[in-house]
Amino acid sequence: MPFYEFRCHQCGLRFEKLCSMDESGANIQCPACSAGAPARVMSGFNSIGTGDKVTGGGGSCSGCSSANCSSCSR
Repeated sequence: MPFYEFRCHQCGLRFEKLCSMDESGANIQCPACSAGAPARVMSGFNSIGTGDKVTGGGGSCSGCSSANCSSCSR
């Protein structure tokens, strides 16, 4: 099962969830405010290119040590 990224209509939180490929979000609740039916959004991905160049983002958020901004909701 893949991870999908969702955005809450009520509080705006973006979060990831492991779910089946046909999950639309209708059966999911926001982990922050418990609102139902968040929108499934397109997720970006990071990859390492040739040499030392990082493509697709990377680095860390200013508010935490994570390299994945969806994990700290920024």
